[in-house]
Amino acid sequence: MPVPVPPRHGGIAPCPGQIPMLAGVGLRPRHYADVLADPGQIAWVEVHPENYLCAGGPQHHYLTQVRERMPLSFHGVGLSLGGEERPDAAHLQRLRALAARYQPGLFSEHLAWSSHGGHYLNDLLPLPYTRENLARMIDHVGETQEALGRRILIENPSLYLAFEASEMPETAFLAELAARSGCGLLLDLNNVYVSCMNAGTDPLAYLASFPRAAVMEIHLAGHAPEFDRDGLPVLIDAHDRPVADPVWRLFARMVEHLPPVPVLIEWDSDLPDWPILLAEARRAQSIVDRVHERGGGRDVA
Repeated sequence: MPVPVPPRHGGIAPCPGQIPMLAGVGLRPRHYADVLADPGQIAWVEVHPENYLCAGGPQHHYLTQVRERMPLSFHGVGLSLGGEERPDAAHLQRLRALAARYQPGLFSEHLAWSSHGGHYLNDLLPLPYTRENLARMIDHVGETQEALGRRILIENPSLYLAFEASEMPETAFLAELAARSGCGLLLDLNNVYVSCMNAGTDPLAYLASFPRAAVMEIHLAGHAPEFDRDGLPVLIDAHDRPVADPVWRLFARMVEHLPPVPVLIEWDSDLPDWPILLAEARRAQSIVDRVHERGGGRDVA
């Protein structure tokens, strides 16, 4: 579902149409051998490109073999597009070279910041939804797209607090970002559920206002229930367990209101055996198949 790139960033080609509208998984080294043993088990895989910004080594040896057998997506975590500083030019060039090597079908990043003053903080940190930050984010996304020579997708974050300085809802911020930069959106439904539960808001109301026309990928992941220092419940976007039932229900509801898009299972720590991860992807695919067999199209409410 291509989203035209506005004239401000003319010349940026839509991302190559290599990723099938099917369920895939995030690929980690533990599962290289499983994927290569029977590539037909999974339609596509996604990796963090920062793990491959080296000249060679075993990770490139295996990723090259995987890419020869199936489509590949990049999901970046290091550009800090929501930060005050411009994206690092050297980092962008390394990402461009890596993308030229592997030709990923999609390239995504986050609505977050992770570096300041030359220091990388190894986390995806939230930002207030102000007009000033929107203008900066539009510029940073535009600069990134121009450097990479492709449209990127921006993912909605998982939140644990709200900023008093925010001047608009997150969904309005994302809608403006997509419309004015030409980027697509990656809808992470676990992040929606985590953020809304932590804020005491309705995830269906959030999704009703989400700019669905710009969605080009969906992420699903597991979250961990914890308690804060005051003993109040909080959900953590942990990526260390199966997708929770409420998130599966949101997914089934949302699939009814979107054209087919690629769906990814994220599982980044406490990695399971391959059959467990594969079963999560197959569950996602079965939901998509069921919904589209009977037809969708109703409003989210």
